[in-house]
Amino acid sequence: MSPDHPVNWVETNQRHLMAAIAAVKQRLESHAVRAGLKPEAGTAAQPDANINTDIQSDGRVPSALETLCAAFRLSPFERDILLLCAGVELDSSLAALVSLLSGDAQRCNPTFSLALATLPEPHWSALTPAAPLRRFRMIDLSESPTLTSCPLKIDERILHYLTGIQYLDERLNPLIEKFRSSGELTPSHEKIARRITDLCAQTNIDSRLPVIQLCGNDSQSKQDIAASVCSALGLNLCIMKAGNIPSDPIQLDGFLRLWEREAFLTQCALLIDCSNSDPADKIQNSAVIRFIEMTGGMILIASMDRKRLEQRRQVTFDIELPSPAEQRSLWIAALGNVATGLNGQLDQLTSQFQLSPQDIRSSCDEALGVATDDGELALWNACRRQARPRLERLAQLIEPVASWDDLVLPAVQKETLKAVAMHVRLRRQVYESWGFAAKSARGLGVSALFTGGSGTGKTLAAEVLANDLKLDLFRIDLSQVVNKYIGETEKNLKRIFDAADAGGAILLFDEADALFGKRSEVKDSHDRYANIEVSYLLQRMESYRGLAILTTNMKDALDKAFLRRIRFIVQFPFPDATQRAEIWRRIFPVETPTDHLDWERLSLLQVAGGNIRNIALSAAFLAADSSRPVDMTCIRQAVKQEYVKIEKQISASEMAAFNG
Repeated sequence: MSPDHPVNWVETNQRHLMAAIAAVKQRLESHAVRAGLKPEAGTAAQPDANINTDIQSDGRVPSALETLCAAFRLSPFERDILLLCAGVELDSSLAALVSLLSGDAQRCNPTFSLALATLPEPHWSALTPAAPLRRFRMIDLSESPTLTSCPLKIDERILHYLTGIQYLDERLNPLIEKFRSSGELTPSHEKIARRITDLCAQTNIDSRLPVIQLCGNDSQSKQDIAASVCSALGLNLCIMKAGNIPSDPIQLDGFLRLWEREAFLTQCALLIDCSNSDPADKIQNSAVIRFIEMTGGMILIASMDRKRLEQRRQVTFDIELPSPAEQRSLWIAALGNVATGLNGQLDQLTSQFQLSPQDIRSSCDEALGVATDDGELALWNACRRQARPRLERLAQLIEPVASWDDLVLPAVQKETLKAVAMHVRLRRQVYESWGFAAKSARGLGVSALFTGGSGTGKTLAAEVLANDLKLDLFRIDLSQVVNKYIGETEKNLKRIFDAADAGGAILLFDEADALFGKRSEVKDSHDRYANIEVSYLLQRMESYRGLAILTTNMKDALDKAFLRRIRFIVQFPFPDATQRAEIWRRIFPVETPTDHLDWERLSLLQVAGGNIRNIALSAAFLAADSSRPVDMTCIRQAVKQEYVKIEKQISASEMAAFNG
């Protein structure tokens, strides 16, 4: 039954239901007369002779009662028990008749013994736990010493369904939501939806439908595809997060039965969203698999990776983000007349970002709503923000503010960094327009290794690149990614790269020594898996659409075979006196008041750029606390604090910076 039935169906359904209840009521009245009881005057049932109370097959829209009986295969006796319980709720005279037959004026709910005595074709199995009335919680049994004396009460959801009122069961409502598609599918997604629809339509009516797995990063498109399939099959679509499935076996069983009932009542398919499931939660994952394997009806799974089912047939479809050509069409449709003025900007957007249809529409809405003279930059930044959320859960976003002027390095290193930026900026032209991507899919990513001591500018250089390229920068601590369980490191890395693909962000993998090392010689199983993990990281770096940077303090610990697979290697040396003087000269913002700072004398301090920044910041606070400009006295005090922190003794030559 659909909530879209016309008003005349509602009226006909009500007449059909009440006529069916009246027929049951006549049975009870006859039983009362035979027992020498006299029903109250005016309660005689008046069934509508024009309504056939049996299940129809004449092509008209069936009543709710007919649909329910057919869906759950109720026997005539089970059907009449249901009508008897519904009747006492809808007809006060029937409730009074039940009280009369029970001999208790306060007892208006029928018992199983009353049903056995008054209704035709009785059978004891009607109230067994596996029979439909109890399995699908249509009837509730009150506590009683014996089964036959239990008062029977119809479930509220079933009662409303019979009267033509449709809604999602209130017990499921907090856990499951109905879904309506957000828009049209792209051609590639529409093709997948048709394949799934044909597969389900060709499944034998007596067979269980296969579980449909939709894998990939594009959550919205997976939902839209599922909605399209359900629409073609005449089903509604509900979505539930995998974490909402109870892990307790008893609760899980009750939840499973409740959903199965609801799937029949609302003609719904269920999409289980496993996108944010924790792979390490074995108990929850086991509950999800059990629910999928045990429940009936149409089940779809939306997940990043494939799930393995043992007891149910499954078919998996990989849902890729729209192709560049499809994304371009989506941009044009979303931007409208604005698109004509962007010229080559759309090609840059589709080259840099891999966004879902919803993300593209959201980016356009955001950019068009911003009052700015630079619409292209607003659109670019809107795309960056749309691509962030998935990666923000896995890595640390660094807001880049540094520019090339803030970077003090030898000329060779600085030129190498500018070459890195050039490779990222011109990637589309060389790979796509000039055909290098067609020659080989290997090595298309831009990878770099930054090696040098702590504080020598590795992270600062990554900030400069991100600021120059107008890309997001995410820091990933490899020491946290590496997992002691075999295979888990690869899964962690996969999640990071998959999430980053949407925006082509710059990935800064810190502490590469945690994963790399001289591991080409395999001595045991641990070394073998360590090599697999390293190879997987390098493989993803080579194919990644953006820039991936590794940092290490110990280049010599890295195997040369691995180093050959990295495109750029930048050595960040400890700054010499000239470079240290230049760092000091640039370290204070123009707004900071200073007094007679001697850069040449400060360059005598044997510290790296990171330490210089810490000293300058501490000196600024000391000066502000004393309401004076930053001077050499403030810096000397800040130097002492920094040296204590890094456990370094200040030498006599360094103290000379503050003499005189």
